[in-house]
Amino acid sequence: MTIKIEKKITAFEVAKPDEEEAKVELAEDDALADIEHMHEKVERPDMLFGSTYKIQTPLSEHALYVTINDIILNQDTPHEQRRPFEVFINSKNMDHFQWIVALTRIISAVFRKGGDINFLVDELRSVFDPSGGYFKRGGKYMPSLVAEIGDVIHSHLVMIGLLKDDGPDPYQRKHIAEKRAEYEKSLGLDPANKKQDEFPDGAQLCTKCNTKAMIQMDGCLTCLNCGESKCG
Repeated sequence: MTIKIEKKITAFEVAKPDEEEAKVELAEDDALADIEHMHEKVERPDMLFGSTYKIQTPLSEHALYVTINDIILNQDTPHEQRRPFEVFINSKNMDHFQWIVALTRIISAVFRKGGDINFLVDELRSVFDPSGGYFKRGGKYMPSLVAEIGDVIHSHLVMIGLLKDDGPDPYQRKHIAEKRAEYEKSLGLDPANKKQDEFPDGAQLCTKCNTKAMIQMDGCLTCLNCGESKCG
C-alpha cells in the first residue's frame, strides 16, 4: 500500500527488529505475571465448589463420603483453571477416624502447595492392605481403602481436567461394547439386565485395570473394561 506524505519530514527513526521483539516479549511477560497460580499462600475464598463421592466397601456397613472442594483461579479470563483445594472424609464408622483425618490434612496440604499433584494418585493407589483387598461393585479390585480414596481423587482430577482419562478412547469403547454384546448374546444373556459397570460371571481379573472383566473373545483373552488383550 502506497502512502503519500504531504507534510514536511522533520525527524525519523528506524525501528530495529530486536527492539520490536523485545517489546512483544515484555508485553507477554507482563500478561503472564498477572496469571494467578496455585501456591500455599493463596487465601481460601468464602465459597468453594465441591463434589462428594460415596465409597461403600465390604469392610464396613457404613459408607465413606469423600468431599473435594475446588478453587477457581483466574476466573472469567482465558486462563481460568479449577484446582482442588481441600478434601474431607466423613463416615459413621469411627474405626479409622484418626488416620483418615491425618490423611485428609496431608492431601489438602499437597493440593494447596500447587504444582504437579498427579503423583498423589499413584502413591495412594499403590498402598496395599496386609489383611487383603476387596472387589468393589463392577468387579474392580481395590488393594486397600487408601487405594480407593486415591481412585476417587483420580476420577475427580479427570473430571476437572487436570488429568486425562487413562481408559480406552471412544473408538475402542465402541468396539468393546459391540464385542461384549456379541459375547453375551452367544451365552443367551440379555444385555438389558446388566448394568454398564457389571461384567459377565466367570470373567477373569485383568492385570492392567484390576477389574474382573477378562473374557475369551475372538480366540484370546480380552478385557471388557480397558481393552487389554493377550493377543496384543
